[in-house]
Amino acid sequence: MSVNGISNSQSTAYSPVSSKTTTAADKTKSESVSSKDAGVVYEPSKATESAGSKVKDYSSIAKKMKGELNTKNQQLQNLVNQLLSKQANKYTKLSQLFEDVKNGRISVDPSTVAQAQKDIADDGYWGIEQTSDRLVSMAQALSGGDASKADKMIAAIKKGFDQAAKAWGGKLPDICQKTIDAATKKMEDWRDGLSTPKTEE
Repeated sequence: MSVNGISNSQSTAYSPVSSKTTTAADKTKSESVSSKDAGVVYEPSKATESAGSKVKDYSSIAKKMKGELNTKNQQLQNLVNQLLSKQANKYTKLSQLFEDVKNGRISVDPSTVAQAQKDIADDGYWGIEQTSDRLVSMAQALSGGDASKADKMIAAIKKGFDQAAKAWGGKLPDICQKTIDAATKKMEDWRDGLSTPKTEE
């Protein structure tokens, strides 16, 4: 057997493929590539077209919005109540602790006394500034950052204060009243554009 016979038989077994022949798969592939190059084409859905129609029942929308606002006001009142109750509780316990230490009924190490004084100081965690800042941050968050709702949020804060006072027997410690006064002033400044919204840190 000669080498020529083998190469000749192989060359006849395989026919050359024309470069002009295009299969259906190649055509589909080239179309998908060209469609990618064309960019994104917006095709509105039927739901979008029907959504463009005018709203006919404004009273149900207004009712829903009022319900949402009432819910947010109630949430703020509950938060104020809880926060002031905690502040009053902390203040009362610390006041009692100081009284007991002063009268010699109990002995406390100096670091505990220092920490307690720091906690209820004007700039302490349970002091007027930080507690009123937390109240204002909550009110602004519940209003959705809308300063036009400040008066309603102030009313909710005051109502929460009244609820907390009632739970405490009608009167909260002075630190709580000063906290509400500070929070009200901060909310009024925000409403009047004199300050920017508070953010929780």
